[in-house]
Order: sequence, then C-alpha cells, then structure tokens
Amino acid sequence: MQFAPIQKRSDQLRRAPNLEDYAASRSCFDWQAAAALEGLPGGSLNIAHEAVDRHARGARASQRAIRFLGADLAPADYTYADLKAATDRVAAALVRLGVGPGERVATLAGRVPAQYLTAIGAMKAGAVFLPLFSAFGPEPIRARLELGGARVLVTTDLLYRRKVAALREALPLLEHVLVLRTAPGSELPPGTLDFDEALAAGDGGFETRRTRPGDMALLHFTSGTTGLPKGVMHAHRAVIGHAATARLALDLQDGDLYWCTADPGWVTGVSYGIIAPLACGVTMIVDREEFDPERWYAILAGEQVSVWYTAPTAIRMLMKAGLEPARRHTYPALRHLASVGEPLNPEAVVWGVEAFGLPFHDNWWQTETGAIMVANYPSMELRPGSMGRPVPGVEAAVLKRGAEGVEPAATGEVGELALKSGWPSMFMGYLGDEARTRKCFAGDWYLSGDLARMDEDGYFWFVGRADDVIKAAGHLISPFEVESALLRHAAVAQAGVIGIPDPVAGSAVKAFVELKPGFEAGEALRRDILAHARRLLGAAVAPREIAFAAQLPRTRSGKIMRRLLRARELGLPEGDLSTLEAGA
Repeated sequence: MQFAPIQKRSDQLRRAPNLEDYAASRSCFDWQAAAALEGLPGGSLNIAHEAVDRHARGARASQRAIRFLGADLAPADYTYADLKAATDRVAAALVRLGVGPGERVATLAGRVPAQYLTAIGAMKAGAVFLPLFSAFGPEPIRARLELGGARVLVTTDLLYRRKVAALREALPLLEHVLVLRTAPGSELPPGTLDFDEALAAGDGGFETRRTRPGDMALLHFTSGTTGLPKGVMHAHRAVIGHAATARLALDLQDGDLYWCTADPGWVTGVSYGIIAPLACGVTMIVDREEFDPERWYAILAGEQVSVWYTAPTAIRMLMKAGLEPARRHTYPALRHLASVGEPLNPEAVVWGVEAFGLPFHDNWWQTETGAIMVANYPSMELRPGSMGRPVPGVEAAVLKRGAEGVEPAATGEVGELALKSGWPSMFMGYLGDEARTRKCFAGDWYLSGDLARMDEDGYFWFVGRADDVIKAAGHLISPFEVESALLRHAAVAQAGVIGIPDPVAGSAVKAFVELKPGFEAGEALRRDILAHARRLLGAAVAPREIAFAAQLPRTRSGKIMRRLLRARELGLPEGDLSTLEAGA
C-alpha cells in the first residue's frame, strides 16, 4: 500500500530552505557550523548560554523569545532580555539553596512560565534539569524523584497538595520544594517555599557556570515495558544537536514564529519546545491550555505561526473533527508542518494538504538520541509514510543480528534501525544502569529497538517496535501498516493492532478501533472495516478480528500502548502504567 510522493509546489517553499542540497550537505557536514553556537571561554559549553544569554547581550535582546497564551488567548511575553533576567534570578535562588553542579532540579508544573524559567535557570547554575509530567500520579512522581535524586522540586500549590505532600517523608533527598501560588494570597503549604519570593530575594546578574560539553544537563525518564522507568542522561553538548537539527529538519530561520505543542514534561517538549527554538533565536508560542481543535486553529491563524511541530495523535484528533473547523481560518504565515512522537500515517500527511495546503513532515528520534535523527526535509520529495532520510552528520543503517554480531540488511529487508555512535546529542547512558546501556550497542552502533526497512533511494520506513511486530504464517506484519490502512476507512478515528495466538499461523492480527463521531459500533460496520482492510492489505496481512473501543490506551504523550492492548487481551501483567493517559 503506497501513496504517491508529494512534490512541494514552488509557492509552498516561501523561503529557501536551510537544507537545499541534501547530498552536498552530507558530503561536507560539520555539526558546529550547522548549530551556529557561540560557546564559552576555555572550550566550555552551557545550554542556557546558547539558548538565552548570548541573544540577550546582542541584537535579539528586545526580540520576543516566548509568548505564553492563557485561557482567553491573552498573551504574556518574554523578550530575550526578560528571559535572561528571570533565569538569572532562578539560578541565583538555586545557588542560595545550596544546589551545586550536577545536582538535580525537578519540575512538576505544566506549561507555565516557571517551568521554562526553571529549566534554563537550573542549567545556568550547572545543575541537572529533571522534568516531570504534571498529570502523573503520586507513585510515578515518587519513583522519578527518588531514582533521579532530586534535591529541589518546583511545582504549584495545588499539585503539591494533591500529589507530593504525602511523599515527602519517603524522599529524604528532596530538601526544598518551591511552589507557585495559584491564587494571590493563598496559604503556602507547610514545608515549602514561595517560588516568586525566592526569585525576588536576589538581585539577578548571575554569571552562567562554565560547564564542560560532557557535563550532565538533562535527565529524562522514559518507561519500558516492565520494571522501573529508565533515567536517560544528556550532556550540555546535546544543544549542538538540538540547534543543528532544528535548522535542518524543522527549517527554523530568523523571524520565524514557532509552535511546538509538546508538554515540557516529555523530551520533545524540552529539546524542541525549549532549547532548540531559543538556541536558534526564534520566537516560540506556548499554549497553557489542553488540546482543543477550535483553539488550535485560532492560534495558528491569529499568532501567524510559521513552523508547527506537533504529534500524530493530535493530527488524527484534528482529522476526527473534520475539515470544516480548519477551513474557518487562513494561515498565510504557515510554511512548514512537522510531526513526531510515533510514526505518522500516510493519510495524515495528505490530510495536511487538504487542511492547510501543506503536508506534514514526519521525523524519527528517541529520548536516547536526544535530537532528530531521520527526517523529511522541506526541499526533498516527501513520501507519505516514510520517516525520511538521515540528518546530515548521522549515519543510519538497517542491521540484522546474527551469530557473529550485526550485519547490514538488504535493500527493502526488515531489520533494526541503528545509528553510528558519535552524534552530539547521543545519550550519556541510563542513570545507574551501565549493563542496560551496554545492551543498546553493538560495537559502534546504537541499536534503537525499532524495526525498519530502507528503500533504494535511502528513505527509511518504520515497521514497528521489535516486540510489536507480528509473525503470522511466515509473514512479518507491521502493526503500523495495518493501522494506517484502517485509518483510511471513513469511520475509523484511531486504531491499535496486536498479534494474538493462532494454532495454525502462530499469530493472527487483531485490531482495536475508535470510531469517529456519527458512527455506531455494530456487526455491519465491523464487516465493512474488515473488507476495507482486506482490499488494501490482502487477506494474509489484514486483521482477522476487529474490536470496537471507546478509547484506546495511550501514553500521556499520545502513543497508543500496543503492549497494554496485548496484556489485557491475553491476561498478561500490564507492567509500568505510569505514563498511561487518564481513563485509558
């Protein structure tokens, strides 16, 4: 099942893209030149300096850096000079509390200014930023604060009372909690400090610490299928990858107004929702409210967003609402759409053209890679369903494991997506787990755990996680491919596909689907969806069974949890549920 490649019209390339000639760029690529950073004396490098300080001392001082949008879309703006002054005060406050280099500063605050100020201020002070998603329950919060060794937590008074207060005795390393009062004059919870008062106690003018490129700056927790969450460590040198890939894959340029919808509780919301746009010196939008189609279209149009980076789940939810809400607005400034978080179904790429006159550009990376590794670029032919081609400076391959190690897969053959070590945002390892880190590598190759194939033109195509791929009657079946076919049915809003035991074929395909408004589950619709899938995929690949679901289990970042569908279907242990979306 293939979609025709999408060639961009000349009027869609409203500016010359940063990456005009892919082959030429790969032949002479230099990470430092692509990132266009400044550095600190003596070979030092600090993310906060590259993202804020150097702009605040130069021509961008009065330029708007961040616009926060409230419930009524009323803006609260920070220029780069404002951002420097505020983050200086955060850094100074942390140092007064005794926070030293390498110590962890956590946030549990949502998309509020304090979240962003703390991220940058912590790194200014040489500390390590540890973001937590505000919708986590008490247990995943406790586990991450404990495993991460957080010494300071910044949160709101409401979140503290609901989720943290009862944990304090179990977290002896957590010395200080700074809270944001949600109402002026509200009572401060016992055992906490007022965030705004802590910042006001200093006079600013903090000198950013001269951290080394290899010093730890970020600690992201990501969940596996079993066991405790993994603490993924990243160094200050990751900013080289953040800035370079934002210019190449997202095409950020001077004067852009950029919106990344990811929450900073997740790696995308930090790498491309804080660091990358600021390091590139553009203006970014932060919407404090949750997903709402009408609101999102109003922001894209009213704020004149030029580059938009969002998630496939969000795109499918917009598709579910239909084209009419999108067509109530015009988007004259919008020139580049990109997506990340899970593979982007081909029909979502094409829907972008219908809704905005522009296709969505998928890209691939992981918490461990720290930055975009494979992407579809504005200047290149876009093949819907493909992850694209490797970022210049990244060597990617599809490898097969054998008795004597790994070897390249043939063109079109499925294998494990691997990256040659050495890109600047490569993770330092898993916190306190060297054995687990070593398992990710075969010689110089980082093994991603994602299965893919590469076509004759060097485009990569996602097949599935190694433990998601279905083996049925000798066929390797990609859940993603089956889900993409199901989504082309007029009634299907979301789909999740798993393999279930079959006495003859070994495994059979079972699909779970959410329906669009206006459709009702029933036998006739089930048969129609099955027939649709068989027409597109063939009987060997199409689902044998279809079940209707009011809501598929998703992570809070939007990924459908196939392993949870499998566990519930087969009565297996459900494993770590800390990232499960509420009610799923």
